[in-house]
Amino acid sequence: MKKTGAWLATYALEQIGAKFTFGIPGVHTTELYDELNNSTKITPILVTHEGGGAFMADAISRLSDSIGVLTVVPAAGLTHASSGIGEAFLDGVPMLVICGGPRTDIEFKYQLHQMDMHKFMAGLTKATFLVQSHEEVISTLYAAYNVAMQGEPGPVFVEIPANILLLTGDVAEIVAYRPPAPVLPSVSADIDAALQLLLTARKPCLFAGWGSRDATEQLVRLAEWLQAPVTTTLQGISVFPGNHPLHAGFGFGASAVPAAQQAFADCDCLIAIGTRFAEIATGSFGIAVPENLIHIDINPQVFNANYPAKVTMAGDAAMVLNELLAALEQRIPQRAANLALQTQIKTDKQAYRETWYAHDSDSRVNPARFFDGLRHTMEDDGIVVIDDGNHTFLTAELMTFHQSKSVILPTDFNCMGYAVPAGIGAKLAHPQRSVQVIVGDGAFLMTCMEIITAVSNQLGVVFYVFNDGELSQIAQAQEIPYNRKPCTVLGKVNLRGVAMATGAHYLLIQTNDEIAAVIESARQFSSQGQPVIVDVSIDYSKRTAFTEGAVKTNFHRFSLLQKGRVLGRALVRRITG
Repeated sequence: MKKTGAWLATYALEQIGAKFTFGIPGVHTTELYDELNNSTKITPILVTHEGGGAFMADAISRLSDSIGVLTVVPAAGLTHASSGIGEAFLDGVPMLVICGGPRTDIEFKYQLHQMDMHKFMAGLTKATFLVQSHEEVISTLYAAYNVAMQGEPGPVFVEIPANILLLTGDVAEIVAYRPPAPVLPSVSADIDAALQLLLTARKPCLFAGWGSRDATEQLVRLAEWLQAPVTTTLQGISVFPGNHPLHAGFGFGASAVPAAQQAFADCDCLIAIGTRFAEIATGSFGIAVPENLIHIDINPQVFNANYPAKVTMAGDAAMVLNELLAALEQRIPQRAANLALQTQIKTDKQAYRETWYAHDSDSRVNPARFFDGLRHTMEDDGIVVIDDGNHTFLTAELMTFHQSKSVILPTDFNCMGYAVPAGIGAKLAHPQRSVQVIVGDGAFLMTCMEIITAVSNQLGVVFYVFNDGELSQIAQAQEIPYNRKPCTVLGKVNLRGVAMATGAHYLLIQTNDEIAAVIESARQFSSQGQPVIVDVSIDYSKRTAFTEGAVKTNFHRFSLLQKGRVLGRALVRRITG
């Protein structure tokens, strides 16, 4: 039979369960977009910038059972999308990047958009594929999907030349997709070793990352059986219920909130699940990991990379924890409820919050009071999408999340501009759930025009823009050592004008007294399918525990000479201005 490559690609995407594609059509992909438009199972979404499309695709993959799919033109379309592809790559998020390619049926060189895209994509994806015939289209996309989903997930790049997409070619058979059999972990011997450590542990603790997002039930059972305090990585802040009495916070060590520092102070056996012990998760590697470390992750390459482990178990977090729990519940008695620990965690959390309540925000919005107002009105399954910046750590420290995969944010690649388009992707993935975006003014400026996509599709996302006129996370890092803020003070932006330009509704929160009423008003507008920009006059003058801890950790690593130079310059500039 004869089919176009565009028809074959659309069929393959339908077979693997893709629900949306994101991109901007070009001359290489017009046939593909025509076929996607004919599909009854896939909705192609037009974006304002391919980078925004990549962040939307990222959100689809993080929050649903469907994979995020990009459909872009070669060269410029692909390079525009590369930041979102890189974010997915370092964060372990599956994505299919389908790119039109220069024609392969003509002899001419220097075609439009012609470049070595596979060399460009090699460092940003798990694998790249080049389709060379119509017969290969379906099988290549199935193979790419399997690579994206298996092991530690990530993006995969597929180039389909324009002539294959546009023209018909011979295909022997149209094959249905059949998923590969799951690979079960083989960890029996490792579980025995882990039980030996837990049997003698006086104070076991749990540290959970994004890799445990589908293992919340097992994490809760394990924590309660061991009466172990639990903290999470930044990306994993929703994997363990924040209202559980054993939840101590985000991170541990010098950059963590007091509740987490206290709860983990005497830890003699750490179970780390789905975390790579990366820089942000460890507060610039400022944590003390006990000798008895049990490390569980789907990617064995992360083991012993930064902290040596006594026991390692490679496999899906839920599967491994099910095996560990079955053995644990047979061989080690459940510990009695540690009321002293739970009381300490609750007391420390409240005391830390009181320091924020007591902080004078000087007619601006106190972050703790804002997050209390948002939490009060948000359902447990409400989704929060956070961008990169000072507001990231404020959210992690001051907002509690009760359901897994209710929060997404950029971490290791750390893209500013992530949250606005990712919030749109989140709403597409779950149109019945509320979606709130927490974004700093600097990050907002990078992708705010993507709100046009939300308006065009009647997606009621609320964008809370923390507006202080600076790139505050870096400005704070500059202030003490330099007494200067070069290139971190933003030009003045009229956010009401952005709302007018995109078609969103505009609201303003200037003081604490306005928080509740404005949040409720935003909910009302968003429930009617209208995007809302809420301009929040935020007070950033109080540092987060993470910022203070990370600065101290890095400063202590300096040599005596380096410390003298930094302190001396800071002192001179304080005196001279």
